Amino acid sequence: MLSWLFSDPLPTGTPAPDFSLPDDSGRTVTLSALRGQSVVLVFYPGDDTPGCTQQLCEFRDSWDSAKSHNVAVFGVNPQSARSHTKFRDKFRFPFPILVDRGQKVAGLYHASGIIVKRTVYLLGPDGVIRFSRRGKPSPAEVLALA
Repeated sequence: MLSWLFSDPLPTGTPAPDFSLPDDSGRTVTLSALRGQSVVLVFYPGDDTPGCTQQLCEFRDSWDSAKSHNVAVFGVNPQSARSHTKFRDKFRFPFPILVDRGQKVAGLYHASGIIVKRTVYLLGPDGVIRFSRRGKPSPAEVLALA
């Protein structure tokens, strides 16, 4: 009954579950279409909250490193596209934020709950999970494995 509370992120070496979600501008992002490049997924609880803002700003500030490693970065959260757009514009995030209504994708990645569990994944170009951790790992730690 409380398994959602104690679940671990998907382990490294696991194939990443495929998904299609709209981003904050209405474009559909499909994970399998990104094969050939690494992908960072940052599941976070809420737009414009202190911890989430700090975490996504760290990825924004590491954008040159992400680009040099050919890494696509996505925030993932169940809030609306409108909320994401305001949040993204306010902090000038160079990456999209995906709208995960009902936490369906968060569920696939063991990040769902009463609120989304702050979880970061790095998916390799082959679609296999290379990094998974709860909390707020540094972008440098995540990108070092790309």
